[in-house]
Amino acid sequence: MIKTIEIHGANAHKTFSKRRVGCRGIVIKDSLMLISHEVNTDYYLIPGGGLEDGETTEECCVREIREETGYIVKPVSHFLTMNEYYEEYQYVSYYFLCEIIGRSEQNLTVDEIKRGLIPEWIAPEKMLETYSKHEDFAATNEEKRGAYLREYTALTEYFKMMKN
Repeated sequence: MIKTIEIHGANAHKTFSKRRVGCRGIVIKDSLMLISHEVNTDYYLIPGGGLEDGETTEECCVREIREETGYIVKPVSHFLTMNEYYEEYQYVSYYFLCEIIGRSEQNLTVDEIKRGLIPEWIAPEKMLETYSKHEDFAATNEEKRGAYLREYTALTEYFKMMKN
């Protein structure tokens, strides 16, 4: 069963006029989790990104992980949908469990190159601890606070699912 979670930011408007849909994949290999680390901005994110026109959510997940990390994955299951509301935006994130089926080259955007995006393998428990500090950024970086809250929520759901 796919769980749906809603997060309403303190700055959320009563209605939203803009919507962004994205897909992210949790990839575990040898008890480590694949992470997109933006070295220059010090962000650690579950790999993924925005849905393109005509693309399924599974295709988006595969494309984004390949572009960001160079790993080719197969989505095994869609386990979480998250709706976030900030200002006039609704952000919809589809989370998949994925397995690696091959390797490719990274294909980074200009912005991702500027941010120093590299793939890293990190213990999921360590990432959960990192993301749990999302409120530490409330006063200084609302975007990072929101991203880490999203990733913390998704990883918490992943751990709950893996216990069952």
